Amino acid sequence: FLYAHLDTINLPMLSASVALSAGSAAITAPVAAPGRGAVRAAAPALMDKSGLEGFAKELNPVVGYWDPLNLAELNFWGAGDDATVGFLRHAEIKH
Repeated sequence: FLYAHLDTINLPMLSASVALSAGSAAITAPVAAPGRGAVRAAAPALMDKSGLEGFAKELNPVVGYWDPLNLAELNFWGAGDDATVGFLRHAEIKH
């Protein structure tokens, strides 16, 4: 009875669906939480434009600080200079 309809099964479609379902299990598999005593990175320190200029010169003495659009002088959303520089650094690292 199980093999009576074997001629109607589309084997390429069956193999593709099995392959896709096996791959999706790896994507949705749970990730183990870090164990006790796991080391976390220190929270980043906020800095203003002068701190950013010094940090840039320390990281790359050849180029140094380069902000052709003067974005660090802006005050995004009225949150202050430290928040603006932090937002710009986050956006630069993210993208």
